[in-house]
Order: sequence, then structure tokens, then C-alpha cells
Amino acid sequence: MRTFRRQVVKIFAQVTGLNITRKGRGWELFEHETLSRFLSEFHVDCVFDVGANSGQYATRLREIGFRGLIISFEPNPAVFANLQIAAKADTEWITKQIALDSESRTLMLNVMKRDVFSSLHEPDHSETCTFVNMNVVERQVPVSTETLDALFPGLQEQFHFSRPFLKMDTQGHDLDVIVGASKCLSNFVGLQSELNLTKLYKGASTFSEGLALYQSRGFKLTGLIPSNAAHFPDLHEIDCVMYNSQFKGENRSGGSR
Repeated sequence: MRTFRRQVVKIFAQVTGLNITRKGRGWELFEHETLSRFLSEFHVDCVFDVGANSGQYATRLREIGFRGLIISFEPNPAVFANLQIAAKADTEWITKQIALDSESRTLMLNVMKRDVFSSLHEPDHSETCTFVNMNVVERQVPVSTETLDALFPGLQEQFHFSRPFLKMDTQGHDLDVIVGASKCLSNFVGLQSELNLTKLYKGASTFSEGLALYQSRGFKLTGLIPSNAAHFPDLHEIDCVMYNSQFKGENRSGGSR
């Protein structure tokens, strides 16, 4: 039934040019519009989906019309199985059971009661009790980590993409992913990252620290998308969408830098 409703909404949007969403979730439309325009105008041909969980983000990309390559990274073994099922029928959706990090090593993944909160960091409830029953460790599993710098050349040689976009949703570990991408980051035309307004994990960066690091690497802000508006009136996290300033001067309609 849920899939049927999605198809009806999709057809309605195609026919009328109007998008609809559930009450209280208007932020989803803003993400839709922001990503749809960005992926089109910057001619993105590959999305690195880091922290893919069960494939929710990749599914949204397909719903907004992105037909390029998606490479999803998810370290949680149980969730990765669901991710593989979601991607099985899509030949342009590749899945990798690994965590991206600042270095190659083995770490313990904290698998939370609600799996979307699972993280390489321990939960921190000192600033809010909103997630105390969800963001709580149920078990730990060892996972292998790798850097983007180590993986990027091989993936580019294998799939021949030239204009990748980096999406990160790693529950407090996004900046570690960036540290491990010091050599290849300039190849990405843009990025999307979850920024913390409320501390949810120990050792996680703040909103200002994350934004400052991305700006220092040459990325500029194009949009901010609230990622947990359901917890009104508090806003705990927000996604930033940024473009690589090296690409700003090009003709995005088809020219080169």
C-alpha cells in the first residue's frame, strides 16, 4: 500500500508539477527541490551515499529522478542485508559493507535500539532527553573502516564517473570522513552533511565546526535542510548542501571548467 501511495504521488507530481507531502514534513519538499536542482545543474553522475542505512536516501534520489550511479556505504551487518535487498533490482546502485573514516582500522560500531542512530560514537544525552529511548546501545559489533582517499581511485577507474556528489549521514562521524578524503575531496562537485545543533554523540563535531571545515576545503553553502523537524519546537540537526567553489565558474549547462 505504501509503495502504491508513493506511485500515485509521483504520477500526480509529474502531471501537475506540484509536490505533496504529509502535514508537518514540508522540509522533505525543500530537500527534494534542492537536490533535484543541484544534481541536474551540476551534472552529477555519481552519488557517494555514506551512512546508507537501509537505502532511504538512495530511494529518495530515484524518486526525484536521479538515474546516475549510487554507491552506498553501510557497516552495520544487519542493516546492510536490507540495503542489498533494496538495491538488488537497480544495476546502477552499488553497495559496500564498510565504514568510511579518517584512517583504515577496526572500530566497534554501537548498534542502537533504533538502527538509524547507530554510530561509531557513544550516545550523549546531556543536552536533550528526546532520544534517550532510541539512541541507546543494544550491542556492539566490530567493523572495518577505510578512507575515501584509499577507495576513490579504484571506484573511479571501475565506474568512470567524473562529477561525484558526497552525501554523509554517519551519526557524528562526518568530519572523520572528510579528514580521510584530503586527496580526493576536490573531485566532488558538492556535498551534503548532517550538522549537529544539539550534542547527540560523544566526540561529535558541532554545527559551526563542521561548516568551518567544509568551507576551509573550498565548499560554499547552497542550502540548509532540517532533518528532524518532527521534534518541534526543537531543531537538533540540520543538513547542509554545499557546492565546490572550483566548479562555480564553469558553464553548468554543459561546459567545462
